[in-house]
Amino acid sequence: MAQQSHSIRVFFLNKGYQSFSAAKRWVSATPSFIFFFLFLFTSAILIDPSKITSFSLLKTVTKNQRITLNCINGNLTTCPSNYPTTPFKLDMTSTETCPEYFRWIHEDLKPWKNTGITRNMVEAARNISHFRLVILKGKVYVEKHRQVFQTRDVFTIWGILQLLRLYPGEVPDLELFFQCADKTVVNKGSFRGSPPPPVFHYSGRESAFDIVFPDWSFWGWAEIHIGPWEAILEAIQKGNKETKWKNRIPYGFWKGNPRVAYIRKQLCKCNVSGQHDWNARIYDINWKIERKNSYEGTKLEDQCNYRYKIYVEGVSWSHYWPISTQNMCQDIKFAVDWGNNHTDKAQEIGREGSNYIHEKLKMKFVYDYMFHLLQEYARLMRFEPAIPAGAVEVCSESLACSKRRGLRELMQQSMVTKSSAKLPCTLPPPYKPRELREFLQRKESSIKQMEMKNGEYFNSLNNAKH
Repeated sequence: MAQQSHSIRVFFLNKGYQSFSAAKRWVSATPSFIFFFLFLFTSAILIDPSKITSFSLLKTVTKNQRITLNCINGNLTTCPSNYPTTPFKLDMTSTETCPEYFRWIHEDLKPWKNTGITRNMVEAARNISHFRLVILKGKVYVEKHRQVFQTRDVFTIWGILQLLRLYPGEVPDLELFFQCADKTVVNKGSFRGSPPPPVFHYSGRESAFDIVFPDWSFWGWAEIHIGPWEAILEAIQKGNKETKWKNRIPYGFWKGNPRVAYIRKQLCKCNVSGQHDWNARIYDINWKIERKNSYEGTKLEDQCNYRYKIYVEGVSWSHYWPISTQNMCQDIKFAVDWGNNHTDKAQEIGREGSNYIHEKLKMKFVYDYMFHLLQEYARLMRFEPAIPAGAVEVCSESLACSKRRGLRELMQQSMVTKSSAKLPCTLPPPYKPRELREFLQRKESSIKQMEMKNGEYFNSLNNAKH
């Protein structure tokens, strides 16, 4: 859940993981006052496993078919007719349980649990979305409504196409609208007496009904030379090995564009100066210069020489050790001082966050999350999906073959080349009301404890001065 009053986070970079593409956002929290908001999404979600139909379990075994990108003369804009659209035969009879954050899918879809999703509800989303996507008999059709910033829509659609390659014939027929901007668009205050329009989005808030979906950068962020998620993880791992955590620069680090949000401009006041040292090292990025230098100065794997990473929301999204916007510089100093005075514990926190990403944020889980979310959404639909007059069929070839070299390379790097030999993970049960209430109370208590310890720390410093 994106925090209204705590839009700044400090990361313990034991393994050098950064907040890129506004971070990979999934929720995890511990009872201690240091807790993690490891978001792939800024909102939460839940599922009722009793409603999930079993994945296709067939007794015979068929080897995975290798899927290639077949560009004719390098510029294919039509889709091949031989795409697999029926389930592959799998030899799996059981699978692992999905990570805890999958339970929030049901919560995001809760507004339509009793009413279902009607055609009128879906059509009401048209004016607050960027494109309509239809999946029908294993094929994808897209109707674009308005221009999207950079290539967010292209890589979002690409990701859905790869999901169909991973689980051919298993993604149900459906029709949905997608919003590609930063801010949520389905505000709860506007739909108190009627079901809201279902809109898929990269982010969500407690005050909005937007349905959270993995952001485009899992498949690459072409405009700032960020590669697909798996490649980035590998590069960060390599960069992380170059300097041991305790030998890193013992300050909070932030590098970005401060002009996109007021809170970022305020953060710049926390930089080291002749009057204060708030334990923060803030660097302004000039994207025009970075672009000319092929983004050599913004590689994430090269930022592993600091112990702590500061993450600041631009327009949306959030992360972990929460920093109050009212006492920003003071809170940053406290967080860094605490980490430097408790290096073993701070390193443990970083290690836990690192392990979480490795174990719970694998690309397989990204696809499984998409699969279960779309399956549950389709189950709520009370109408038959149809291809609108303005829609065009898209597939991996039509999307990638016609793109310029850089975009095509990212797509080739992130392309699913084999269908999965494993079933999607099994969804855990939904939160019971009491469990969810306790989870939120625990998170709020963690924030309050942090604020209290922060106050105690600075009171002791002030008393020592006097």
